[in-house]
Amino acid sequence: MQDYRTLKLLDRFEKVFLSFGIDYKIMRRILQVKLTMDGRRLPTIFSQNAKKKEKDTNNQYIKSLWIYVLFGLFMIPFILMGENYLFQMSLFYGIFTFFIMTSMISDFSSVLLDIRDRNILFPKPVDKRTISTTKMIHIVIYLSFLTIALVGIPLIVGLIKHGFLFFLTTVVTIILIDLFIVVLTALIYLFILRFFDGEKLKDIINYVQIVLSLGIMVGYHLLVRSFEFIDLSISLEPQWWQVFIFPMWYGAMMEVMMNGNAQLFHLLFTLLGILMPLLSIWIYIKLNPAFEQNLQKLSYHGKAKEKRRSQLGQLLLSVICRSHEEQAFFRFASFMMKNERDFKLKVYPSLGFSVVIPLIFIMNGFNTDFDHLSTSKSFLTIYFSLIIIPTILVLLKFSGKYKGAWIYRAAPIKHLKPMFSGTIKAFIFKLYLPVYLLLSVIFIALFGVRILPDLVIVFLNACTYAVICFMILKKSIPFSESFDQYNQNSNGAIIFGLMLFVALFAGLHFVTTLFSYGIYLYLVFAILCLGTIWKLAFNITWDKIHG
Repeated sequence: MQDYRTLKLLDRFEKVFLSFGIDYKIMRRILQVKLTMDGRRLPTIFSQNAKKKEKDTNNQYIKSLWIYVLFGLFMIPFILMGENYLFQMSLFYGIFTFFIMTSMISDFSSVLLDIRDRNILFPKPVDKRTISTTKMIHIVIYLSFLTIALVGIPLIVGLIKHGFLFFLTTVVTIILIDLFIVVLTALIYLFILRFFDGEKLKDIINYVQIVLSLGIMVGYHLLVRSFEFIDLSISLEPQWWQVFIFPMWYGAMMEVMMNGNAQLFHLLFTLLGILMPLLSIWIYIKLNPAFEQNLQKLSYHGKAKEKRRSQLGQLLLSVICRSHEEQAFFRFASFMMKNERDFKLKVYPSLGFSVVIPLIFIMNGFNTDFDHLSTSKSFLTIYFSLIIIPTILVLLKFSGKYKGAWIYRAAPIKHLKPMFSGTIKAFIFKLYLPVYLLLSVIFIALFGVRILPDLVIVFLNACTYAVICFMILKKSIPFSESFDQYNQNSNGAIIFGLMLFVALFAGLHFVTTLFSYGIYLYLVFAILCLGTIWKLAFNITWDKIHG
């Protein structure tokens, strides 16, 4: 078994681990096995693009770090832009937090929630403290590689530009942020583990990952909005909610260290930046036994509950889908979209972004002045919610249960039209429509009921757009391919081209608002266009199917 350099470096701290009552030799052996197994696991950032190579024993995670080095280059301008450290370093740490947190969600949650150690090691004479420490060291090793790849070059640039004090302070703050993120993620999962079990727990963890992804995006926007640009200078008005944006803690720390700005606001944030990671580590150590004990709940698989179909639901289904075959595929697609965890983890953040992005454009356009919002045409930013449709339609052909796709060939399916139309309708009514209704309620509250006809038109255009995307994208049987084959880059050019249709719909909509009754003529046109294109889209035969 390979003896890794990281383990040789760890050997220098053997006495430190022994002083805490940890069996270092056993911990080192377990880590050696884990690192060897990691060589066979592909990180999320590349798992969608690479093909499996059975003979490749090199660690794929290490080989993937170059992409983070590239991301790190985009952070250099924030170091070079001046000496307003609270502003520029808050943005720097915000971007750093985004990459670290998303990596924790995508690649390290499986390590934090791994229960195989319990089954393999707990029956053996291995101390539980040693096992839990091994898990944390395992995460820290890879998080260190990720951190160095991401901020290594920016730190060198900062050393040359601002000096050694800047370099040293940044290294300390980066370590504090890493510790805080790891422990914060673990504590969130611990809270969930405390109250839920089995399949319900796995679903909630899935939703937490999605909410974290959305929260990172919204938090980054709030971070930018904390600062106001006035005549190319930057001003900050302290607000109570800025306490919860922890990248600003470390921006304030840089301001204190580099500019000597010792205002109460800066000192408070600096104190939070030091104490909160240490406090969170102390809390995690105290609660770790309960965390390990509750992990056993992940091995419990709850019994599936049979749900009776309501008469109202069956009536709505008969209205949406005319034939029995189409209804069957509508129910099947709805079930898959609801229960496929991998599918939800990839799709649900996009649905959340479709709500957040239009609101961000409105906030940027009007800043804090909403007086003229109710009479403006900024409601057309709702068309930004359509741009996620082609991406989700591409994902409809993937599934974690793809091996069951043989049933499509075995079943007596005479025509493919009900299969595709039922699946597209399930996507529209089960995924897109609830999100669009939420966004519509928000827009009606902002712009008034006058935009109700416009919202109807946008939804009709969204349905038309979904069908156009289906016609242009490569045809595949729904849920019939492995997520390992998903290559986002291969569809990037097509998806970008499809977004031009969104601009076309929005442009036509804007033009019709310039004429009396133009909006109602556009409504009739949208209905006729949707009806026509729907009849033409799904006449597909088996020979046109890929996969």
